[in-house]
Amino acid sequence: MVGKNQTTKIISLDSYGIRNAIIHYQLTSSELHNETIKKGQGKEANSGSLAVNTGEFTGRSPMDRFIVKDEVTQDKVWWGKINIPFSPEKFDALYDKVTNYLSNKEVYVRDSYVCADNEYRLNIRLINEYPWSNMFAFNMFLRPTKGELKLFDPEWIVVNAPGFRAEAVIDGTRQHNFAILNFSRKIALIAGTGYTGEIKKGIFSALNFILPVFKNTLPMHCSANVGENGETAIFFGLSGTGKTTLSADPKRKLIGDDEHGWTVENTIFNFEGGCYAKVINLSAEKEPDIFNAIKSGAILENVIMDENGEVDFEDNSITQNTRVSYPIYHINNIQIPSIGRNPKNIFFLTADAFGVLPPISKLTPGQAAYHFISGYTAKVAGTEAGIEEPLPSFSACFGSPFMPLHPIKYAEMLSQKMQDAGVNVWLVNTGWTGGPYGVGNRMKLKYTRAMITAALDGDLDMVRYEKHPVFGLNVPQNCVHVPSEVLNPRNTWEDKQAYDKKAEELAASFKDNFVKFEDYANEEILSGAPIIIKKITNHK
Repeated sequence: MVGKNQTTKIISLDSYGIRNAIIHYQLTSSELHNETIKKGQGKEANSGSLAVNTGEFTGRSPMDRFIVKDEVTQDKVWWGKINIPFSPEKFDALYDKVTNYLSNKEVYVRDSYVCADNEYRLNIRLINEYPWSNMFAFNMFLRPTKGELKLFDPEWIVVNAPGFRAEAVIDGTRQHNFAILNFSRKIALIAGTGYTGEIKKGIFSALNFILPVFKNTLPMHCSANVGENGETAIFFGLSGTGKTTLSADPKRKLIGDDEHGWTVENTIFNFEGGCYAKVINLSAEKEPDIFNAIKSGAILENVIMDENGEVDFEDNSITQNTRVSYPIYHINNIQIPSIGRNPKNIFFLTADAFGVLPPISKLTPGQAAYHFISGYTAKVAGTEAGIEEPLPSFSACFGSPFMPLHPIKYAEMLSQKMQDAGVNVWLVNTGWTGGPYGVGNRMKLKYTRAMITAALDGDLDMVRYEKHPVFGLNVPQNCVHVPSEVLNPRNTWEDKQAYDKKAEELAASFKDNFVKFEDYANEEILSGAPIIIKKITNHK
């Protein structure tokens, strides 16, 4: 059977191996919202948003992410624990099992695209078992016009079946859930998990291979905004570092909050058509843009609500990783289309729980490449089971789980683009000052905003800098609206010797993490390493 909606386009899924399915094609957000509630798969919050529970998985499962190893990928992908190979034969057999599972069922089909710059546009067709998964796709991917849908030709397909469970021994998976990319067949196959982030990150991972290999374009796990004079700022950072918060600036228009490309024409374009933000401890005071975006059309994941639909954003009884997805037009101050030009400033955001790194410092090209490859932040006590004190956390290129190529490839592309565009690169610590987590305090948001504003306005071009004694970073000695003593992290510690020891410990962690990249890095990148560690290495 075939269904149709307001687009009046009738489609068949027979060519994909899905037969006799009841097809709901291109339903509106409100139709999918209502369908989810009718099926008992979600509830409506008092904000008008849809609340769902993603089931067993409330986050990504990195050990169950695979890439088919074939003639397209075998010599290009950086194989290992992040990019796990999967045989073409096993993929074909598993794909057939999933499509047979979806046959004779209701399925929800959506034609969307990614990459806001039409020169890089990639058309995708999503086939979802659940209506709320399809609503997530409506929110997160770019939405074709009715005219574009009439001639829509999908290049990639996403087949998403949360209810299907693999047989690991037979199917070649680790367990019953999996997310597999096949670049030859241009398929993202996701099953056994209801966590919608696997859909988003599957396409993001595909673009991280396609764009640099075939389009000479750098994919970036970053947010971006544009100022009144047309210059673009880019914000890299792992979860919890403030990427979404700091890119939402009332004086600047948001291009996007998570995934972008940097082209040979020196433009920055958003991959997506929406935002996927954490909502744990969300409040209107701290995150007004995200809070106000939670309304009809948004999807809340794994939150706790009372009988009146009131959400308790502080309740983490299901997961710390509570989320909301919403279309980007739920944010008022956005760039249309989601494209920026003239990139002038890049910010690497880190939440240093050791209280060691300066709140802002200016990086040399070598330091920029080194810190980009390192992708440092810190995990604090209580964020994961067994963590009782801060731990350093490194994710290459600020997104290693989604990078099919060797991190050096992305770093070299970034270095070249930074030099060609004359971009300033800043390391910003949104973490602790005055001591480590449990002793010091989190850096005040108003100070971080003031420092970023000063960098964007060029005010930090006019001040004196001093080198950090361990990391060699250029640290400004004054900044408008920021107390000067805050700028030097050592000065904020009562016990200066304790600071020195902690700084050397963190520097050693950087060195230990970078060992696996040293044989691939050039001298300029290696020159960005912490100073003391370099001295120890040379002494040996």
